[in-house]
Amino acid sequence: MKKVAFYTLGCKLNFSETSTISRLFEEEGYEKVAFEEKSDIYVINTCSVTENADKKCKQIVKSAKKTSPDSFVVIIGCFAQLKPKEISEIKGVDAVLGAAEKFKLLEHLKEFEKSKETIVCASEISNATEFNNAYSKADRTRTFLKVQDGCNYGCAFCTIPLARGKSRSDTIANILLSAQEIAASGVKEVVLTGVNIGDFGVQNGRRRENFLDLIKALDEVEGIERFRISSIEPNLLSNQVIEFVAQSKRFVPHFHIPLQSGSNKILRLMNRRYLRELYVERVAKIKELMPDCCIGVDVITGFPNESHEDFLDTYNFINELEVSYLHVFTYSERDNTQAITMDNPVPYAERQDRSKMLRILSEKKKRAFYLSQEGRNAEVLLEGDIKDGVMHGFTANYIKVEFPHDENLVNQLIPIHLKQTTDDLTMQVTVPLDTPA
Repeated sequence: MKKVAFYTLGCKLNFSETSTISRLFEEEGYEKVAFEEKSDIYVINTCSVTENADKKCKQIVKSAKKTSPDSFVVIIGCFAQLKPKEISEIKGVDAVLGAAEKFKLLEHLKEFEKSKETIVCASEISNATEFNNAYSKADRTRTFLKVQDGCNYGCAFCTIPLARGKSRSDTIANILLSAQEIAASGVKEVVLTGVNIGDFGVQNGRRRENFLDLIKALDEVEGIERFRISSIEPNLLSNQVIEFVAQSKRFVPHFHIPLQSGSNKILRLMNRRYLRELYVERVAKIKELMPDCCIGVDVITGFPNESHEDFLDTYNFINELEVSYLHVFTYSERDNTQAITMDNPVPYAERQDRSKMLRILSEKKKRAFYLSQEGRNAEVLLEGDIKDGVMHGFTANYIKVEFPHDENLVNQLIPIHLKQTTDDLTMQVTVPLDTPA
């Protein structure tokens, strides 16, 4: 029996796809092993958003070949679609598969026989029109369920449409079948993932369903305790979606809403489909209906033409918003994007300084959110990771909780009282539920 190992870089969507591809191997009789183990085949799923994608890819290939010198190494994912020739020249790489080919990896490579030249199967991104169902199974507690792929937006900094193609979705009927399979496996939480999940519903180039109908249908799936929306564009996060989540049975009070900039000038240069005023409305609506909701924010620093005043606009805008944490990205040039041709690039050192300021702000926001939750009652879904006799879990509104280790409580929802925020931003709790008089 041949062994196969997998390594995933990047987003939750990549993790869902790696997990599904690994199951295709297992169905054909391959034995899946940990990436650190000796294996006959290594499959590396790459990301194009991550900085230094080529460097990271080389490091992982080198690690695989060190463990198993005669192994067959396959590169798939966004970076493989964008730079197939460049990846094919990395020492130790045997095959590169693009977006339209990765789910047919076994079909394209058959016996995984080495050849003198690296095998490259990466067609034009216009060929990536099929939606491939995917969900992760590696975690006992949480599953990432892919509901949408690709993007029709043309953000000036982004290569995702070039790496994944146009927007396309699974059907609600198929997604419900996947959710029922996940529920039967005992998983308690499902995270909905995609490139632009608010654009859900496009099938064969036509809009046939919508995101609101999807979440309404999923809310009726028995056996799943929690559904979490991974990330949704502010212009697609409608009041109807917010209102439904606020009263739903299973969708948790947690939104991750990309902002990218708090300057309308920069938002226009980025080709974003909203202005900051809309973002304010969305946050206000969420907090009106769900005061304890956790709101995460994506923001990019150092986009071309971002002056110091533009950055301060962003900083002050976020500082005044009732949000809970930030994911901060330092702008980096990407080939074949509109932004790379723009004048007035921001010096890299200045980009880093701005990112540092926003990461400090993120910590302040997160601490303030945690402090606002002290003294409240909640439920935590406990996970299997253990360090120094302590296990962790998350509340519905994404408060990280530390808990004395008890293997019997893994993947269980436990009622708790949120007691005190620690220096490293986890929450100490009292258990069993101990409500102060």
